[in-house]
Amino acid sequence: MKTLTKEIWMEIPKRRAIVSIHHQIEQLVTESGISDGLALINAMHITASVFINDNESGLHADYDRWLEQLAPFDPGTDPDSGGYLHNRTGEDNADAHHKRQIMGREVVVAITNGRLHLGPWEHIFYYEFDGNRRKRILVKMIGE
Repeated sequence: MKTLTKEIWMEIPKRRAIVSIHHQIEQLVTESGISDGLALINAMHITASVFINDNESGLHADYDRWLEQLAPFDPGTDPDSGGYLHNRTGEDNADAHHKRQIMGREVVVAITNGRLHLGPWEHIFYYEFDGNRRKRILVKMIGE
């Protein structure tokens, strides 16, 4: 059995952004030498997500608008005026925790014949909800 474990470091210079990591993951599949197996791609921070969907800018803008409606950024601490109790800890990122919960922590993708086994429009992304600091993505592959 073959395995590969790598960390991809991200530093997004703004609060929120969607970044394609698809080609990096494809390169790691090649590096691993795995022909048949699984790849786990996991955001290692509680204010970021890894997800799979279409690589289309309108969809990405829709996600951002939708998530902001569901969990709007509000640095306040008064829940009666829209603030978050979490922000009483001195943070201002409670919305980022909620957004990550909605978008998910990780994806698992099959590897078949040495390639990611995805649908025709599927693409792998990192979604940052509380940027301006260094964060990492765990990539773990296992197979034959």
